[in-house]
Amino acid sequence: METTSSSRVGTQPAETPAPPQTVPQEHPQPADAAAAPVPAARRAAEGYLRADFPWYGLDGAFTGPRWLMQVAAGADGTVEHGSTGHGDEPSARGEIATGEKERFAVVITVASNPLRRSGDGTGVLEATSVSSAAWLAGSGLLAYSWPGQMDHSLRDDWLDQQTEAAWELADDLAGADWSTLSLPVDGEPTLFHYRESEFGWVLAGSTGSGVHLGAYGRGMSAYGIGFSVIGDFGAYE
Repeated sequence: METTSSSRVGTQPAETPAPPQTVPQEHPQPADAAAAPVPAARRAAEGYLRADFPWYGLDGAFTGPRWLMQVAAGADGTVEHGSTGHGDEPSARGEIATGEKERFAVVITVASNPLRRSGDGTGVLEATSVSSAAWLAGSGLLAYSWPGQMDHSLRDDWLDQQTEAAWELADDLAGADWSTLSLPVDGEPTLFHYRESEFGWVLAGSTGSGVHLGAYGRGMSAYGIGFSVIGDFGAYE
């Protein structure tokens, strides 16, 4: 695997939803415009629009709710990866707390970066790979999972252990824990690495547009989904 455990694509497990950040205004605005609040969805989309790669979500066959999650950037502000949600917004306790089965799928887009020198020439930046997307997806699913009958005080230890296991699984995509699944990406059949667990499913693959895709979900079948470039973030709340 091309990344190392010290980086893990920003070491941001699980794309947990973060509150949208307000982007500073570059130019003074009229008083009446300044008084009007900026829609939260538009503020949240700003981070996605700073990326120099295409973002992916479920394709038009999915007609349910869509929502923005989180964008991760490097120390220099370069956007590295992020995710978009589809269906029910999941919670860690989920079905245990509400008794209702959540149905969601989260799509993670990871910029494809080859091993390269840092901007100041002092070091080498980590490459990203399909394994990067697989780990982000695996740890993402765990963040929204809570084993039945587990005490709150024990969950952090469990999450640490399972996240390390997800990393090891992502490092061995050719292993017996993974199968392959062909799904459409922009209408073209694309091969993904796929695995299931008691908490849901995880998959990871690459596109022809220079990004790696990861996805995880629960309550929705992975076999019936497809992916496409997001052309309008207005569809995402």
